[in-house]
Amino acid sequence: MTDLLLPQLGETVTEGTITRWFKLAGEQVALDETLYEVSTDKVDSEVPSPFAGVLTEIVAGEGATVSVGAVIARYQGDGPAPAAAAPKTTEPAQQAPAPTKAIPETPPEPAKPAARTAKFLSPLVRRLVEEHGVDSTKIAGTGMGGRVTRSDVEKYVRDHPSTTEPFNGIRRATARHMVGSKAVSPHVLTAMEVDFENVEQVRQAHRAAWKASEGSSLTYLPFIIRALALTLAEFPRLNATVGDDELVVHSEINLAIAVDLNFEGLVAPVIRKVAGLSLAEAARSVAEVAGRARDRKLTADDLAGGTFTITNPGQYGTFMQFPIINQPQVAILSTDGVSRKPVVALDAAGNETIVIHSVGVLAMAWDHRAFDGAYAAAGLAHLRKVIETHDWQSEF
Repeated sequence: MTDLLLPQLGETVTEGTITRWFKLAGEQVALDETLYEVSTDKVDSEVPSPFAGVLTEIVAGEGATVSVGAVIARYQGDGPAPAAAAPKTTEPAQQAPAPTKAIPETPPEPAKPAARTAKFLSPLVRRLVEEHGVDSTKIAGTGMGGRVTRSDVEKYVRDHPSTTEPFNGIRRATARHMVGSKAVSPHVLTAMEVDFENVEQVRQAHRAAWKASEGSSLTYLPFIIRALALTLAEFPRLNATVGDDELVVHSEINLAIAVDLNFEGLVAPVIRKVAGLSLAEAARSVAEVAGRARDRKLTADDLAGGTFTITNPGQYGTFMQFPIINQPQVAILSTDGVSRKPVVALDAAGNETIVIHSVGVLAMAWDHRAFDGAYAAAGLAHLRKVIETHDWQSEF
């Protein structure tokens, strides 16, 4: 029999809470089959099985918080499967009588454990129920034996809105992070209107073929990411973090992309080494990390190591948003709504004329400790120039 340990969940993560087991003790498990779900202060993750065999014992039940490296279960590798362990909620079997002495003695009958109700709640679920002030007896459980799970509570809260909404774990973590950022960094906003017509012409020419081959929409975001990579190479202090009385300028561009989780929270998974990605690779990377984020399949390491962040509220038609810096970075870019507007352009003869173009605003919040307004404005102007003049057709 082999111990199953809680794996390292990220460079800075020391413990996790087991929120769900997908297998019962005694069941056969396939290699890489989803085995359990673990929650940390950074992310919820479904963990694949590192073995093929039989899960013989669950040591850390749902709701248990354990340290990295601690035993959470035991298993037996491929081979004859041992008999399934009896559920812990059942009455234990009678003990065998003690060895016969001169005068035979009948051992006392063991005490029966208290019966578990159908609405047994793990510590994590109990905390969620208390935070939201809901009656657990009204929640339909979808877990093993009708147990109420975290997802059941969250669904019930969504379906039965109340006048108060206590913060969930990700909301509390976001609140701490945002308040801390405003306390640490002197935020400044620089915004510029950008003519996206150069991008729009190429995007319209390729969007149908892209949708057919990739299964996702060709949005403005990968174009902006590609232009940003070219800009940060020229303005490297935008791609930095503030250290101890110093600015740490990073040689690699690791771009964090803010992803909304159905209005329940926000995460920013990191796309690494963006400078080496083509436009198509950037588009695929965005779709991949956003999909894993919404499916709750990110790891803590997916959220670590970002050097610059993009937040993308433009899909809702925003005019301009003032984002909060993702610490310890020094800048974050908001890509706001793009719409058709009349603009002044030069015709072939050099005369001014009114035309209809796709126009939007890029707004960058930056840390005044790291550099000054001229550097921020020059960097954003360079980004605008790349978007407006780059040969986007060559990217395809």
